[in-house]
Amino acid sequence: MPSHIRHGRLALTVSFCVQGVVFALLVTRIPALKEQYGMSDGLLPVFLAAVPVLAGVGSVVTERLVRRVPPAYVLRWVQPVVCLALPAVALGDRLWQAACGLGVFGLAVGALDASMNMLGVSLQRAYGRSIMLGFHAAYSLGGIVGASLAWLGAHQGLSLARLDVPVVAVVMPAAFVASRWYVVRTAEAAGPGPGQGTSAPRAARGLLPLCFVMTFAYIGDSTVSNWSATYLHSVLHGSEQLATVPYNVYMATTLVGRSLGDLAVRRFGAVAVVRAGAVVAAGGFAVVAAAPGAWVGIGGFTLLGIGLCVIVPQIFAAAEDDAAVARLNVFNYVGFLLGSPLVGAVGEAWSYRGAMCVPMTLVLATLLYVRSFGVLSDRYGDGHERPRTADVG
Repeated sequence: MPSHIRHGRLALTVSFCVQGVVFALLVTRIPALKEQYGMSDGLLPVFLAAVPVLAGVGSVVTERLVRRVPPAYVLRWVQPVVCLALPAVALGDRLWQAACGLGVFGLAVGALDASMNMLGVSLQRAYGRSIMLGFHAAYSLGGIVGASLAWLGAHQGLSLARLDVPVVAVVMPAAFVASRWYVVRTAEAAGPGPGQGTSAPRAARGLLPLCFVMTFAYIGDSTVSNWSATYLHSVLHGSEQLATVPYNVYMATTLVGRSLGDLAVRRFGAVAVVRAGAVVAAGGFAVVAAAPGAWVGIGGFTLLGIGLCVIVPQIFAAAEDDAAVARLNVFNYVGFLLGSPLVGAVGEAWSYRGAMCVPMTLVLATLLYVRSFGVLSDRYGDGHERPRTADVG
């Protein structure tokens, strides 16, 4: 493998890790953010919902932008914006400052997620084998680091600014220096241009199953992110300290699963890995729903991490071009927006145990669309089709 491609892989791994740190620092200190700005219980969800909505807009804009500018350039300049938005939010004390900071963060993070995954797909094609899960493992590692720093900051009583500013001062330069080695792709690697190849309606129809799977996966992920602590404490009667364990276990198993996932794809193929991930994740939700106590519930969340972690990277890897990556990325935010209120509404109307059956059913529905990963399995599962390294330059 040419050295510039190997360096590009390492540089992109740094980018994924930095993004994991920054995103975790934001989402794990939401209670402190609410207190700092004096947000009401009714206003906070509006601010939080605006972030994924704007991220979807950022992803759509990026789809158009990369027709003229290589994804590497987009990522190089948008990642510092995401990093700087974090202390911008931390340093304010008025609602308009929070709105501006979170708005910039949302738009930039949509462009960041799209361009990062575009580069990841490009590098996987150059390698001719599955490496996409490794990038997402770096994101999980960054998330664990960011969540741990947030816990330490909360434990020490640090303000948002006193924690976020030093962390950003370290990770932003690291990402920017690493960006020197991003691989700038050729037009051939980006897929068919306008008016070439598959027609737009046909391409959209082919992408629809993957959009469904992305939505289902992120409904499951947001359920864990938003409801695991409340569920363990209120439904399974775990202590407040124990209620913090499920998400940490989920993140740890996500890291382990993604670190080993590329080997599984190379050995068994993408279809088998996605199918197994969906079954394991659905089983995890079933265990959570039926758990008689807190520790069994934690076991269910462990299964969830192992199952869900392999699905999303494979969705991006199945994309044929940059436009497909950007469109799939939008459904990341659709699932994130739908997951928490959907579970909450079913929980209030019926029961929270029953509510866990909703994401379980949706994740299990992935099995209906698993054949959409068949081309990917042929490319990287058995080695019969190997992309040329010349496709990346």
